[in-house]
Amino acid sequence: MDCLPTAGSLTDYVVVSHWLCQGTDGTYTGAVPGTVTFVVDPYKTDYVPYDQLTEAEVVVWTQDALGFDTVQAVYRMIDTQIQGQVSPPVITPPLPWDPSS
Repeated sequence: MDCLPTAGSLTDYVVVSHWLCQGTDGTYTGAVPGTVTFVVDPYKTDYVPYDQLTEAEVVVWTQDALGFDTVQAVYRMIDTQIQGQVSPPVITPPLPWDPSS
């Protein structure tokens, strides 16, 4: 996470979340990275000090900032990556004239 050192009287105010969403089917994996930016509100009444943040809380903030449709699109991208590994749409077989391959 990236923070402003101060926002009004608040310290270490989170302004950017760098995220990586990963999925696996046990053998194959897919991943989509990204970032979201949060609006600065130096008068935020539900401000949580940086050292008290939990991963679960920041994940909720990040998903809320992305929006439902984008989160679902990320999940679909990961599924597509995994399916591409399970059943590759393009393969590279050995050259038929190269006995060493």
